[in-house]
Amino acid sequence: MSPTAGTDRVAETMPTYVGMPSFPDAAREAVADARLRGNLAHATTTIRGRRAAAVAELDDWEALRAAGKQIKDHVLANLGHYLRLLEENVTAAGGTVHWARDAAEANRIVAGLVKATGETEVVKVKSMATQEIGLNEALAEEGIAAYETDLAELIVQLGDDRPSHILVPAIHRNRSDIRDIFLRAMDDAPEGLTDSPAELAEAARRHLRAKFLSAKVGVSGVNFAVADTGTLVVLESEGNGRMCLTLPETLISVMGVEKLVPSWRDLEVFLQLLPRSSTAERMNPYTSTWTGTHPGDGPRDFHLVLLDNGRTATLADDVGRQALRCIRCSACLNVCPVYQRAGGHAYGSPYPGPIGAILSPQIRGIGSDVDASLPYASSLCGACFEACPVAIDIPEVLVHLRARAVEQGPRHPLERAAMGAAGWTLRSPTRLALAQRAASMGRRFAGRRGRIRRLPGPLSAWTETRDAPVPPPESFRAWWARTNGGTEGDGR
Repeated sequence: MSPTAGTDRVAETMPTYVGMPSFPDAAREAVADARLRGNLAHATTTIRGRRAAAVAELDDWEALRAAGKQIKDHVLANLGHYLRLLEENVTAAGGTVHWARDAAEANRIVAGLVKATGETEVVKVKSMATQEIGLNEALAEEGIAAYETDLAELIVQLGDDRPSHILVPAIHRNRSDIRDIFLRAMDDAPEGLTDSPAELAEAARRHLRAKFLSAKVGVSGVNFAVADTGTLVVLESEGNGRMCLTLPETLISVMGVEKLVPSWRDLEVFLQLLPRSSTAERMNPYTSTWTGTHPGDGPRDFHLVLLDNGRTATLADDVGRQALRCIRCSACLNVCPVYQRAGGHAYGSPYPGPIGAILSPQIRGIGSDVDASLPYASSLCGACFEACPVAIDIPEVLVHLRARAVEQGPRHPLERAAMGAAGWTLRSPTRLALAQRAASMGRRFAGRRGRIRRLPGPLSAWTETRDAPVPPPESFRAWWARTNGGTEGDGR
């Protein structure tokens, strides 16, 4: 696949999580789980408070935010150029670049590279892109076991679970849950393990150390790629990334094509934005960079898989393309009132929360009930936009995608009739005035105590989750005509 091949056809994307219902159904079940709500509320409130303090330390935060937005928009506007430049520099440094049009192609490439080594196990450092394409499942079908090495990802994997947060995948679990998972699924868990954080961390450390020392193949994600040197960057907090990136003989990195920055000077902006927005730290504990291969230092073979999987289709949308600025900080999740109550599993995607509600329907298309429902998984309060370090206007994209969902989805005959009648009424001031007068006259039959709690027939879908106000006794147009001497239907 060439750097521009993705523009010739829309990528085939991975389906939603098997068996996932639409967001309203999944959220209804999640909101009823008091324990889940408690775990989410505690974690997101803590992270949100720490992030606010970390951001407040910088007088130029808004300038950094604007710079991050501009850099990302520049890259997206010149994506073909920077992808070619990255390929040239990675190749010159001894690496091999592979182009994957979709999830299936990416999985075939990675599985083929692993099988070529003769190995049947790989260690992984946390990667949203590999979750997006279902790499672990694809490798398992080829007889290859993939071991997650991030602590939270390990908890999720051992618990036969799915991540529910971008930064803290096991945010829905508490310490007793984790202890039980370790005792049940970790074959070398110590007897008498308690739910002490220190004991749990030590058990995971000993378990993973054996994997690190024996693995010959590592698989990583990529936070950023510096186009003008071919350097890749991973940011993490535990040191597992450094082990995965340096100890194996073969390293395979899977990267979404939008993760580029032009130069190291541009990278400096994001190394300030990301830690403060994600972990509320001034700088990331572990920032690993690598450029190709070097004799006697690190992996002998390095492969970079550049993943499209719907990204160039997203890039073609002038409004929706801003979702590709995302640096996976999770700040939008931690301020979202919907995510805080429903959790990440309700989104039916590796990308939960507000960013998932705009990214998943674009890279996967609005062809399933899950993806068609995601743009509605928001109150449009705007907190996500205020928190985003690269100024993605998530509410704008949500409204844009809602319009697309309506245009592409099935429409009830009553809805079509209602919209037609509304258009006919609104085109005439006289007809509008008569409709308003009729609504005011019927208010006594519409509801009690000023609220309509249940509408009849298909209209009941509106009042299932909200009350509608009854029409006022007098419309604004009628009041204006009465107090200013005009005519109610004269259009003034």
